[in-house]
Amino acid sequence: MVQSINSKVDLVKDGTSFMGIANYGKIMIGNKGFEFFDKRDVRKYIQIPWEEIDYVAASVMFKGRWIPRYGIKTKKNGMYTFASKDPKEVLRAINKYVRSEHMVHSLTFFQVIKRGLKGRFSKKR
Repeated sequence: MVQSINSKVDLVKDGTSFMGIANYGKIMIGNKGFEFFDKRDVRKYIQIPWEEIDYVAASVMFKGRWIPRYGIKTKKNGMYTFASKDPKEVLRAINKYVRSEHMVHSLTFFQVIKRGLKGRFSKKR
């Protein structure tokens, strides 16, 4: 069994990790960090201390009524993407430990296309 990094747990929710193939399990938010434990395989777990988190990006749709997934960008290891039963509650629990300036909306599909086209057709000096 994996030892948790948290000594006090604030929230536990069912969730999905999108690292390669989707893994189903539990998301745990506590005083030391964010944790994901796989339901079927105890060797598959993700533990991210709060000091390691650079920012949290949430995919917001329909003016905040639906958040299908959110990602946690770490300082060293890149982006981890998750989904959960009640994402607003999870993001509020994360906001206790991560400053609001480091919680952002991810780009929409059309914003990504616009940036790609803008860079391609901009005049070169």
